[in-house]
Amino acid sequence: MKKLSARRRHPLAAVVVLLLALAATGGLYTAFAPASKAKADDSAQSLTIEEGKKLYQVGCASCHGTGGQGTTDGPSLVGVGAAAVDFQVGTGRMPAQQPGAQVPRKKVIYTQPEIDQLAAYIASLGAGPAVPTKNEYSPQGADIAKGGELFRTNCAQCHNITGKGGALTHGKFAPDLAGVDPKHIYEAMQTGPQNMPSFPDTTMSQKNKKDIIAYLNAVNGDQTENPGGLELGGLGPVSEGLFGWIFGLGALIAVAVWVAARTAKAKKS
Repeated sequence: MKKLSARRRHPLAAVVVLLLALAATGGLYTAFAPASKAKADDSAQSLTIEEGKKLYQVGCASCHGTGGQGTTDGPSLVGVGAAAVDFQVGTGRMPAQQPGAQVPRKKVIYTQPEIDQLAAYIASLGAGPAVPTKNEYSPQGADIAKGGELFRTNCAQCHNITGKGGALTHGKFAPDLAGVDPKHIYEAMQTGPQNMPSFPDTTMSQKNKKDIIAYLNAVNGDQTENPGGLELGGLGPVSEGLFGWIFGLGALIAVAVWVAARTAKAKKS
């Protein structure tokens, strides 16, 4: 009998085997590959929140509660957002030294990375305003004139026309805005700290916030010139008029008394 000839393999068989091998290798690589960038970012964020929670338990929980729910000594932080934390802690207002009518600005005791961790933890408790980016609060290219108009309409009643601050009721006050970081001014408008109303983007657009920051930089910047001379704190015509009335009228009375005395002496002689 004739031997049966071996079956010939199809020419594409080798290609199919090679593709199957590559697919199997790829599957194994996918199964054992390192975590994706998204997973790595999630892990980093989780670590940041965990570190922020530790800082919170030490420096904040005694007043705001172990879970940020608030107590009789401090309000709830659920939903205030990262921007509120960055403002309050970044300006030294928090942690507060003692209760009072208003928490003043003081030396910052946390580093910026620690503030970021605290902000991440508070943001995880509930949705709220995020920390703005530099592009959002940078005054570059903003409309200074429009910012002045907006500031006089919405802010000057408390902070006065040039942002020098002013007294409010029951021991409260509007702080001086000269030298304040533009990021913190933006965050204050976003979150409305203490007695200040909030101006979310639905009420005041990002562009208008930038315009206000540009105006404050223009009237309180190092290169700002005051053509009127002595500004008397920039408190406006009332203080300047009072100064003129007291000192100006006082000087006129002193001169009148001196002239009268000289005249009396002249007549006696």
